[in-house]
Amino acid sequence: MFSSHTSRKLRRLNLTWHRDLGYFFSSLIIIYCLSGLALNHLDDWDPDFIIYKKTVHLPAHLSMNQVTDDVVTDFSKAVEESHFKIYDFPTDNQVKIYYDNASLHVNLETGTGHYERIGKRHFFYEANVLHRNSLAGWKWMSDIFAVMLIAISVTGLFILRGKYGFRRRGVWFTLAGLLLPVAAVWLFYYFNS
Repeated sequence: MFSSHTSRKLRRLNLTWHRDLGYFFSSLIIIYCLSGLALNHLDDWDPDFIIYKKTVHLPAHLSMNQVTDDVVTDFSKAVEESHFKIYDFPTDNQVKIYYDNASLHVNLETGTGHYERIGKRHFFYEANVLHRNSLAGWKWMSDIFAVMLIAISVTGLFILRGKYGFRRRGVWFTLAGLLLPVAAVWLFYYFNS
């Protein structure tokens, strides 16, 4: 089909493309894989945020009328918040104080306060922003990345020759790998019909 010279050139070109695309996209492949693992387990954890919880004990037996900005500032110091945004009274014996990305809910009768702060789960938050295409214009980069993953996969099929090459051993492993998504889709339709 091809002359040996053309065949060698095509093989060298295939190896070069596979190697260089693999190097270039390796960081993004790892980021997408880790993000994908994180997003697969949304029922087990929040891959974007960490919720810090803390219970504090504050002065008890206060009435709603006794709660002033100064009292709220003192409550805030107990949870190491320097300033509050606003506070309100969900009931006559409770005050809820709001901060940037945090809140403190205090029972005025018992003095028990429940503090919650939301913080970003760094690396995963940023990786998930990319994975979910939340950045303007990233969709196009993600499309290019998907096409390049196909190119990396296809060029990888033709690296080895002989009994370990695609035509002999590779085709069977490729078909075996195809059975996984086919079986998953079949099971999905079987159990959901």
